[in-house]
Amino acid sequence: MVHVQAGRSLMVRLPKAELHGVLDDPALESIEFLNEIMTRYPDAISFAPGAPHPRFVKDLDVSDCIDVYTRHVSVLRGTTQAHEHRRLLEYGPSRGLINDLIADALSKDHGLDLSPDSVVVTVGAQEAMLLTLRVLCRPGRDLLAVADPCFTGVTGAARLLDIGIVPIAETEHGLDHDALAAACRAARQRGRTVRAVYAAPDHSNPSGSVMTLRARHQLLSVAEREKLLVIEDNAYGFTAAPGHELPLLKALDTDGRVILVGTFAKVCTPGARVGFAVADQVVADADGSHRVLAGHLAAAKNAVTVNTSPISQAIIGGMLLRNNGSIKQLGQEKSAHYRERLAVLLAALDRSLPSGTRPEGVRWNRPRGGFFVRLRLPVPVDVALLEQCAQQFGVLWTPMSYFHLGDGGGNELRLSCSYLSSQEIREGARRLAAFVHHATASTGEQP
Repeated sequence: MVHVQAGRSLMVRLPKAELHGVLDDPALESIEFLNEIMTRYPDAISFAPGAPHPRFVKDLDVSDCIDVYTRHVSVLRGTTQAHEHRRLLEYGPSRGLINDLIADALSKDHGLDLSPDSVVVTVGAQEAMLLTLRVLCRPGRDLLAVADPCFTGVTGAARLLDIGIVPIAETEHGLDHDALAAACRAARQRGRTVRAVYAAPDHSNPSGSVMTLRARHQLLSVAEREKLLVIEDNAYGFTAAPGHELPLLKALDTDGRVILVGTFAKVCTPGARVGFAVADQVVADADGSHRVLAGHLAAAKNAVTVNTSPISQAIIGGMLLRNNGSIKQLGQEKSAHYRERLAVLLAALDRSLPSGTRPEGVRWNRPRGGFFVRLRLPVPVDVALLEQCAQQFGVLWTPMSYFHLGDGGGNELRLSCSYLSSQEIREGARRLAAFVHHATASTGEQP
């Protein structure tokens, strides 16, 4: 430890090498860099953030949502609305207040037969993942399997908790099941256990992939055979086109292996910071007693955030009640909006980079839902290229390498269309096309 004199006070300088290794996590550094570069180039059109569009919160009446919720609860409990308003200003139970509304919504929308006791209301899906990993995984023994590439929120949480991560190659239809089984066997040979696998079966971030129904059943079969728990993240499932929805892994699970993680950020408002975990697995203690896993998550939450803001929960509860208690109904308008934005982006790429004049090696996927499109280039896609693109062409994106655990994604970038207007998307695609032609021509890749 080094002491540094600064004015009249004695400052302590902490060597970074003596702090937790997560500070050197490339994923955390990449998020910080993206925030910084967006600040440096405020006039650039940014395809980087996967944030919900602000139009959906512009006219949100928070007071009305709270009134709807407190009126509902006062009738159920035989209390006064004033009493329920006061309760929102106090600490709430660590399990949450709107567990019954969430359980009912999941039953209505997905056919899940749930008790409210199996639900924990969390500060966003991020806390749900953090608590689930902390409770499931024993230090130094248990590992988490994830798709490669993967959402940085779950890998960041695992690294923060010193949980080893096992990358599993991702196919067009999700995780490579043979590779997952092989990874489980290899871990056992080393005296370790792959305890859980993280899966985002519907329009995953960042790849946009969707597991087929067959792939979902295969994953559950591997989980049963290898004694894995499955952490299912359904953040983008609501964007599926009507008639193309696939059942949740949780809905197909007959063996009690799936823990469902959800968020209201995309279908309600991100500022509320409300998510949930559905953990109905039964935990047996040495004395023969039993407790549902959600209870243990709630106990662990007491050491993290204590409780999710009751005011925020009331806002979400009111929004649910305004939509017949259905998350699906709540997300219908937003789903159509995001699919329309995605169609605009794909059409703009087709127009700006037509197949006849497109540089060789340039291609992109064509997802039918979600927020993201992956674009592949015949040149290395790194921070230097992003900086050049922002400075010279006024457009931002995210290198796919940020989401890979190894050396993958070096020639790909991620485009997000969720936060932009149609006009911005079209102009951004035009600028992006000019950049692509410049970048590929300068390396001699132009045909």
